[in-house]
Amino acid sequence: MVKVTVSAAELARWGRGDQLGNVEDLVERSFEFLLLREPPSSILRRFELSTIQRYFPDYDREIR
Repeated sequence: MVKVTVSAAELARWGRGDQLGNVEDLVERSFEFLLLREPPSSILRRFELSTIQRYFPDYDREIR
């Protein structure tokens, strides 16, 4: 199981609104992004959403 923390600031920056469904949409899109770039076994088991951008600088541009 993977645990992703999404802050209000991250949701405002990359989300499509502030409702729960939008959080789920953002996390889903983020995993789609990650899985195009690395195998599932390489994904951290626990991380804050903004961590993705540290490893993949194009995340900000791609996820919007």
